Amino acid sequence: MPDRIALITGANQGVGKQVAKELAEHGVAVLVGSRDLSRGEAAAAEIGLGTRAVQIDVTDHASIAGAAAFIETEFGRLDLLVSNAGISNVGGIRSPEERGARSRASTASLDEIRAVWEVNVFGVLAVYQAMLPLLRKGIDARIVNVSSGVGSLTANADPSYPYHSMFGPVYPASKAAENAMTLSMMVELESTDIKINLVSPGYTSTALNNFSGTESIEEGSREVVRVALLGPEGPTGTFTRWENTPIPW
Repeated sequence: MPDRIALITGANQGVGKQVAKELAEHGVAVLVGSRDLSRGEAAAAEIGLGTRAVQIDVTDHASIAGAAAFIETEFGRLDLLVSNAGISNVGGIRSPEERGARSRASTASLDEIRAVWEVNVFGVLAVYQAMLPLLRKGIDARIVNVSSGVGSLTANADPSYPYHSMFGPVYPASKAAENAMTLSMMVELESTDIKINLVSPGYTSTALNNFSGTESIEEGSREVVRVALLGPEGPTGTFTRWENTPIPW
């Protein structure tokens, strides 16, 4: 039985895949969560180091339950959950001008809002609910929810904040809602030994932003990895970016 077992959602590409690689290099038994099992298997094969693919679609309750049942059967516990799966839109590649015009409160598509929130908000909560029984059996269990600084209500309420004008109901508000969901988890877990942290990878170049980000995958993953590797004496209830810089809620 491995010393530490981790599940990472959305780990077949981008930050999730890099986090899987780095955790595996630290000796963690990593389950590469992927909506498409074949893509997860390809990522696990590329990473090596004993990583295994697990099919999990965070919008599909049967898929989530199946992943939980697999972990229960194979390991009987879960020590680390990294909720990384997320999307920014459902409309394909758009120019910054088009994204801005279609993401204002007055113009945003309710169908697109629901689709993005289904992954970024309800998906995070659904995975938490399914994996919590396994985390309760875990060793020094920890949850890391990958969010974004653009979801900070405190920061966005300041007109001088660089992303103030970009705050809208699709992606930024979904991250604010994810932060709220995480806070509810933090409150629930206060009396337990399970630690939970919220992390922003920063503006990382991934498919999420059509690779327009200014930070590399390695740079964007380092705070997620740092927090995921915190030991039993490490903090809980934090919201940070690299390196351990607090983000206002």
